[in-house]
Amino acid sequence: MALRLATYYHAEDIPSLPGSDAFCSVEMFQAFQHAKGFRPLLLVAYEDERAVGKLLCLTRKCLRSQLFFTKTYVYGTGEYFPSSYKKEEIFRELLARFTSIFKERAFLLEFRNLKEPLFGYRYFREYGYFPIRWLRVRNSVHGNCIDKWMSISRKRQISRGLKNGAEMDVARTEQEVKDFFNLLRRYYSSKIYRYLPDIDFFLSLQRQSSERAKIFIIRYKGRIIGGSVCLFSDKDAYLLFSGGLRKSYPLQYPGVLAVWNAMTYAHDHGYDHFEFIEAGLPFKKYGYRDFILRFGGRQMSSRRWFRVGWGWLNRLLIKFYV
Repeated sequence: MALRLATYYHAEDIPSLPGSDAFCSVEMFQAFQHAKGFRPLLLVAYEDERAVGKLLCLTRKCLRSQLFFTKTYVYGTGEYFPSSYKKEEIFRELLARFTSIFKERAFLLEFRNLKEPLFGYRYFREYGYFPIRWLRVRNSVHGNCIDKWMSISRKRQISRGLKNGAEMDVARTEQEVKDFFNLLRRYYSSKIYRYLPDIDFFLSLQRQSSERAKIFIIRYKGRIIGGSVCLFSDKDAYLLFSGGLRKSYPLQYPGVLAVWNAMTYAHDHGYDHFEFIEAGLPFKKYGYRDFILRFGGRQMSSRRWFRVGWGWLNRLLIKFYV
């Protein structure tokens, strides 16, 4: 039976599908569908009316150096289910459709956060993508002692922050989400390398009331001074965003506790690993990576795959990176 590919542009049109990967879930589709500036699209591969693979694609407009361009990216390489086809054969069909749809619509195509760095290598090359080395930072949170490899200074900061009155909690109301978002927007305003979705994305996650995502907050004397957003996929947790008012509340260490809050939740609810979604390039000094490594995680080499819209430039980058 030949594979049949279906394309879904609206969450309400998506049928019931199997799977536990949050990055390919309907919940994630809905969250980005509500976020201004984003256009999600879900590709699903069927064999004899059974879903055997799916790929969630996210398109948004970017602003860099006063230049607007459109970017489409995918977290991972999709999710796959029992089939007479091999996973990479299904991925090839999804990749071909993805490239066909977006090569004219978006200037930059990107596959990020690959769990298996070599998965689909030959097909990425076949369709004109080039790899760039990237880093992943993961913490094991399934043991009895999740701070075993944490730096002494980080342990001290967590202890002092809690002792000085900071409280860790989960956002339960829309007002708490709005207060946290206002804080996060100010925190990210100076970080041009990170993009923050609008408030509707966070409200959508909170309204879903599922275990796919949680918004964690840090309070001090009733005020939200920090927080984080975490996505839960299968047996792993992924930190999407975090921040805190560290200059206004230095003794409470809100940025540190925002991460620790999410890590302890992942541990208490039986997840195996906790991964930071943005660890940066291996050859570039990155202050945020130094910050997250002090939580005791392991740094691993990975890659991201890219394809740019200008053919001459893409061919030049292929020669440089491959």
